[in-house]
Amino acid sequence: MTEPQAQRLAMSDFDYDLPPELIAQEPLADRSASRLMTLNRASGDISHRTFMELPNLLRDGDLLVLNDSRVLPARLAGRRRSGGEVEVLLLRELEGRHWEVLMRPARRLRLGEEIVIPSRSGKPAPEATVTVIEKGIDGEGVVELDERLAISLHEYGRAPLPPYISSQLDDDERYQTVYAAHPGSAAAPTAGLHFTKAMFEALAGQGIGVAHVTLHVGLDTFRPVTASYAEDHAIHREWCAVPEPAAAAIAAARARGARVVAVGTTAARTLE
Repeated sequence: MTEPQAQRLAMSDFDYDLPPELIAQEPLADRSASRLMTLNRASGDISHRTFMELPNLLRDGDLLVLNDSRVLPARLAGRRRSGGEVEVLLLRELEGRHWEVLMRPARRLRLGEEIVIPSRSGKPAPEATVTVIEKGIDGEGVVELDERLAISLHEYGRAPLPPYISSQLDDDERYQTVYAAHPGSAAAPTAGLHFTKAMFEALAGQGIGVAHVTLHVGLDTFRPVTASYAEDHAIHREWCAVPEPAAAAIAAARARGARVVAVGTTAARTLE
């Protein structure tokens, strides 16, 4: 007898309708005023709250696990010397000022070509350049940053926003968590954007602990899934780390029977 084949997971099973008008385009002045939906797994009941109510949903001894990755100013708006705009999105730093990138449009770019990157400060400043070293499929490639750009990336780049956000934020810091510490992400771990310093004080006052892990969000955040089945989708690598203090805090919470709550999918897959 032959074993039955496992049923393939169709990506269409995950389709749902999300009206564009329900996608927030600007952040609230108060991070913690954002909406929060809760689902009771035992009863199936759904309730709608605000994020500032989160401390009331946790118990003394629970542990929150947060991804403290910081978003790089990785979106570079440039131009070809022959004319034409080019956008370069830095994804992962390699050796010798080389970076894995996404380039758009990439089809006409030549190996060895320099892309000019003007300063975004609004003040007279020297231009920087990136040089195309490798070209792959779907706009992927490797570029070399000149020394000026490598040293002063924040003067030339902006925080890359998800494709469903139509305009650039006035303040790039609003697309960072308040506890962001280690630069390396191409996009923010968004579940943590709603925490404030006041909320962490309230959590500590209720005996709720916090542990930090790091996962640098990579290429798949920006790449659409084009495969019909989940098994056929190529997943790119992401760098992550669980420091010893975090591992010890998680082990202690589990030993005392407390809940370990991963804040967002990046923290969850780091723990996995």
